[in-house]
This record gives sequence, structure tokens and C-alpha cells, in this order.
Amino acid sequence: MIRFGVIGTNFITDRFLKAGECCGEFKLVAVYSRTMERAKEYAQVHGAKYAFDTLETLAECEEVDAVYVASPNACHAKQSILMMEHGKHVLCEKAVASNSRELEEVLAAAEKAQVVFLEAVRQIYMPGFQAIQENLHKLGTIRRASFSYCKYSSRYDNYKNGIIENVFNPNLSNGSLMDIGVYGVHMLGAFFGMPERIQSAGLKLSNGVDGEGTILAEYAGMLAEVTYSKISDLNIPAQIQGENGTMLIEQMTEPVKLTIISRDGSEEVIELPETEPPMVHEIRKFAELAEAGTVNHKYLENSRIEMKIIDEARRQQGIVFPADTQ
Repeated sequence: MIRFGVIGTNFITDRFLKAGECCGEFKLVAVYSRTMERAKEYAQVHGAKYAFDTLETLAECEEVDAVYVASPNACHAKQSILMMEHGKHVLCEKAVASNSRELEEVLAAAEKAQVVFLEAVRQIYMPGFQAIQENLHKLGTIRRASFSYCKYSSRYDNYKNGIIENVFNPNLSNGSLMDIGVYGVHMLGAFFGMPERIQSAGLKLSNGVDGEGTILAEYAGMLAEVTYSKISDLNIPAQIQGENGTMLIEQMTEPVKLTIISRDGSEEVIELPETEPPMVHEIRKFAELAEAGTVNHKYLENSRIEMKIIDEARRQQGIVFPADTQ
């Protein structure tokens, strides 16, 4: 049993706690919010024993074993480091940091404290991701991958009306690339490693935040692209193309169905129905790592590659966060 504290009281935390109800490894103990009123309200709704309005009191709470960080991206690194310095394991929402420098500071803190740090990119821990890996050989030599996630944001209409919410605030290390482009970038690194070269272009909105973009990644013998947007929709599956066939991945962020189309026209459908909330898998993986004390686990390299790709894409697109100059 891992006793959790949560930082953040938004809809992502709601989904996380709903998934936690399905995990025997999970128990919510504490809630942090910027105001005690909100912390107490959220703690009461979700049955948490403690409510805190300072991060220090959460970090010092001896009844908390691990912390789920779901604050704005700009806060991830400092908050994660503070928790780990007090011996807490940390499960941190994506994007895991503002840049590679911050991420390395986070990982150094985890190593020093000998605690587990894990990025909560949910699809990587789902059965669908493993199924993709297990069936890639059927495609032959891989020549192209296309990971696209474009979804018109529910907050974009507010943006157009002059109400700037967190996801459209570049001062919080946010924007389309950091919010949803990260899914495709993370998958790119997890499957194929660090590209030899990338080219990137994006569209900025009136306040300087990126609304959409594309990353073209070059590897030895193959190309890959990541397309993302928070200002339009794209309803096509992700694809991995090989010389012998193509794999279509429906719902890239929560893969539940794969279709392999061979060059001879034959099709193989692999369905992976989910009976539990998708975030269950990241909680179970985190609990497994924390209970075993596996500080230097394989998923850290995925986060490193993710941040390196995002750093270069931002450099090419001219996306600068306050954290870059600190």
C-alpha cells in the first residue's frame, strides 16, 4: 500500500483518483492546494485525512509515501524536487519539466534521495503499448512513423474571448507542444530513440503560445513525424509503416485497437478493450517501481529523449519559457 498526497485539484487529479480506486496499491492521504479552503473541500470529497496549503507541510508529512504532481508544467521540477528531498516518491504529470536542464536536476534529486521518479505518460504503461512493440516485427523494416494528436481544446473558445487559462499560458511552460504534442514525442522516443536530426515548425497565437505544430524526425533508414494541435481536430489513427505492411493505432493516447495491413491486402485486427480507467496502469507501474525501490528504471530515458526533442523543437519555433532563463 502506497499512501499518496496530490498536488493539484483539477480534472486530471479527479481522473487520477478515480483510477486509484481500482488499485489495491493506492490510498489517498493528503491534498495540497494554494488555499486551505480548496484543499479542505477537495480532501473531504475524496476522503483524504490531511489538507495542506503549503508545499512544505505536505513534504514533511510522515504519513505520505508518494506524491502525484498535477500542477502547471512550470511548477513540476521545483515541486518534485522538494518532495523527493523529503523522501517522497514522485509521479509527475507530463510534460515532466520545462526543459532538459530542469529534468536533469529532478533526476539528480531522485538519485540522491534514492526515491522513484516517474513521468505519467499513460499510454506507455498500457497493454496497447506492449502490443505495438510485440507486433512491430510483422511490418518488416520500419520506414516511417506518424504520431498525430490534434484536438480542439475546450478552453480555446475562452481564449478567443480573452480568457487565458493555464493551457494557453506560455509563462507556465505550456502550449500545444507541451500539453498534447508531448504524447507523440514520448512515443517517438520510446519506440525509436533519439533522432539524428529534427525539423520543426509551429503556429503561434496572439499571446505567443503555440497553438499547433509539426516535428519531422530523421533516423537512419526512416522518417517520423509528430503532428499536434489544440486549435483543430484530426480524426485519423497513428501509423507505423514498414516494408511489409502498416500498423494503424487507434486512440494513440490510449491505444485500444491495432490494425495491421499487409502489402498483400490482408488485415489483422488486435483489440485491447479497457475495462479500467487508463491511468490505472501508470499507478500500478509506479507502485511496482516504488515498492521495489527501482530508482534507475528504463522509463527515465524516455523522459530524457522527450525533453531533448522538445527543447530543439522549441528552439526552432522560437518558443521561450521563463524557466529557460532561470
